[in-house]
Amino acid sequence: MSGRTMRWQVLLFMSVLSLSSVLGQVSYSIPEEMAKGSLVGNIAQDLGLDVKRLKSGKARIFTRDSAQYIELNTERGVLLIKERIDREALCGQMTPCALHFQIILENPMEFYSIIIEITDINDNPPAFETSDVRFNISESAVSGATFILDRAIDLDVGKNNLKTYVLKPTNIFSLKMNNQVDGSKNVEMVLHAPLDREENEHLSLVLTAVDGGEPQMSGTMQILITVLDANDNAPVFTQPVYKASIKENAPVGTVIMTVTATDADHGSNGRISYSISSMLDYARGMFEVNRKGGEVSLMANIDYEKSRNFQISVRASDDGGLTGSCKVIVDVLDINDNKPDIHIMSKSNVISEDAKPNTVVTMINVEDADSGENSKVQCIINDDIPFVMKSSTNSFYSLVTDSDLDRERASEYNITVTCSDEGVPSLSSSVTLTLQISDVNDNAPVFERSSYEAYIVENNTPGLSVFTVKARDADWNQNARVSYILEDSSVNGVPVSSYVSVSADSGVIHAVRSFDYEQIKDFQFRVKAQDGGSPPLSSNVTVKILIQDLNDNAPQVLYPVQTGGSLVAEMVPRSADVGYLVTKVVAVDVDSGQNAWLSYKLQKATDRALFEVGLQNGEIRTIRQVTDKDAVKQRLTVVVEDNGQPSRSATVNVNVAVADSFPEVLSEFTDFTHDKEYNDNLTFYLVLALAVVSFLFITCLVVIISMKIYRWRQSRILYHSSLPVIPYYPPRYSDTLGTGTLPHVYNYEVCRTTDSRKSDCKFGRAGSQNVLIMDPSSTGTMQRIQSEKSILDEPDSPIEVRKL
Repeated sequence: MSGRTMRWQVLLFMSVLSLSSVLGQVSYSIPEEMAKGSLVGNIAQDLGLDVKRLKSGKARIFTRDSAQYIELNTERGVLLIKERIDREALCGQMTPCALHFQIILENPMEFYSIIIEITDINDNPPAFETSDVRFNISESAVSGATFILDRAIDLDVGKNNLKTYVLKPTNIFSLKMNNQVDGSKNVEMVLHAPLDREENEHLSLVLTAVDGGEPQMSGTMQILITVLDANDNAPVFTQPVYKASIKENAPVGTVIMTVTATDADHGSNGRISYSISSMLDYARGMFEVNRKGGEVSLMANIDYEKSRNFQISVRASDDGGLTGSCKVIVDVLDINDNKPDIHIMSKSNVISEDAKPNTVVTMINVEDADSGENSKVQCIINDDIPFVMKSSTNSFYSLVTDSDLDRERASEYNITVTCSDEGVPSLSSSVTLTLQISDVNDNAPVFERSSYEAYIVENNTPGLSVFTVKARDADWNQNARVSYILEDSSVNGVPVSSYVSVSADSGVIHAVRSFDYEQIKDFQFRVKAQDGGSPPLSSNVTVKILIQDLNDNAPQVLYPVQTGGSLVAEMVPRSADVGYLVTKVVAVDVDSGQNAWLSYKLQKATDRALFEVGLQNGEIRTIRQVTDKDAVKQRLTVVVEDNGQPSRSATVNVNVAVADSFPEVLSEFTDFTHDKEYNDNLTFYLVLALAVVSFLFITCLVVIISMKIYRWRQSRILYHSSLPVIPYYPPRYSDTLGTGTLPHVYNYEVCRTTDSRKSDCKFGRAGSQNVLIMDPSSTGTMQRIQSEKSILDEPDSPIEVRKL
């Protein structure tokens, strides 16, 4: 503000005071920062009014902009402080600072003008724009070189304003004050002693600004100096003061003016950069200067009603550290805008569905260029949406969430913001915001069932599809993309991944191997359904696989043992009655259920009218009285058949000797064994002949080897089967009275392997010595009968006949 303008304001204020007695005007002078409720003056006494008149006339204060600071107490007829008054916030640097309002009375209508001058107190210390400033000064700088320092700002006025500066230490630099055209003073740091970079490259000074108030207040700024080489020309602006004007509705980014400085140096020492060195608080952040071109641009919205001009100090610095400065004065031109202006300061087009209540969606600034009631604005939004409009200040609003959001219920909202002022008639503006609700991975996949059971028939083909698990995710897009994972576990010590696999996309369970019911009947594992969110959500389900049995194993006969080199015969006395127990066929089937239900049938017999086989227990009994006419040598062929579909069977030959003594059956079995030996020899020659022929046909040899391997594998499977094989021990039969089916007591000990072809049978000594051992190749059979003990001890007897 120029000195001439200041003088005109003072003259105008004195003229108003001189007319107070004539026009019913009263003026007061009070200091700023008075406490609420403090007395301003006795308005009834100063206006010559009775307190009763104030009451009857319904005295009130009428003002456009000051009602919030002063209030009228009609009971006492005095003016009181209603709100704390900050002169700097009210008037800034303008003087005098005064509040203007009227007191209106009714019946009859009267009004009186009141002027209250707000005097300054020293409540603001001088403050620098920055806490420190840096200079790069060439050591070649000559004495008398000046460096422009940032001025301190003191919001107080008059004697409380900034008075002087103090620089310490002063052995190299001193201070110099220069009066400016606008009445202000520039602060310069003057070099009065040569610099020596080799002696001291960095210097630190403290600049203190002191005001003239009581008590005195001050502010400091540190000056950091880096001594450089050879830069002896400081930038010089083409003019010390630049003036420009701009309309209050100018958009952000508008170039106001361009400042220009020149430097007589060359190269880096002549390269100039521009910066703002100082400005008042209310102007900070509103302007920016281009570092290279010197264009001063508007960086924020300006309002004529808030500030009519701005003063900016621009510094030009070269790369050598020398600076020059100029002042930029920007005058704001007023325009008339009656409608509320809704400005979206910041908005989100998308908000996550997991946003908490009171999450800010959009920041809105509403400005009305009018004043008073017409500039007061209220904003509302449409109903039935989970959002609410909140006001932080008179012109700033926040659109915030009012409750939890759920994208699965509503994925988009159209929000209409309507702002209306309080003028008559009211004017309004509106804006519609579209807000998308983005999906959050807040729903884990859910399986259709809590657990699964599936059945697969044994001997399946590897890779067979067993069944499918299915999970659904209520989220969207990637968050709803479900992948299926087989969780690590083991079955009987083997990783479950060697049993089954799961398709990651479809959830189809495949069998990795062929299952054998006799080895494993069921197993279970867990499948995890995981979505594609980040972080992913998952759920688990238990899957149980049940192996169904097939009739893939034929019955195996455990007893009687079929040997290749000897013949075992069961003896039946001719005195045996009906139902006499000859022996018992014992067989097992490693299958389960009805596939393991065995039935025994007599397929062939020398005399079918003499023997029968128990269908369920395999016991061979006589069905009639044995007679002398019955042949001594009896051969039975028993078929053991399971109940599977189709059924499997095994056959066993049982030799029975019908006689009362060993010599009686010796000749019959001798012939039998001779025939067997003949058959065995014939088989041997046939096999030998087949081997000779097979030597010429390699293909046949490969077939024979393959069959051998197959039979070996079958025996190993049975050997390693988890189904226990219980050897059968024929029961001990004893009759002390001599009337039972077995006349003597025998002890049997059977030791066998899982393969009947490899079985070893050991028979212990009988309770009596009625055991006949015959060797068809021997001519001394009868002599051996007479020495039974030696015959029993001989390990290589090919034929054994036991009497039961």
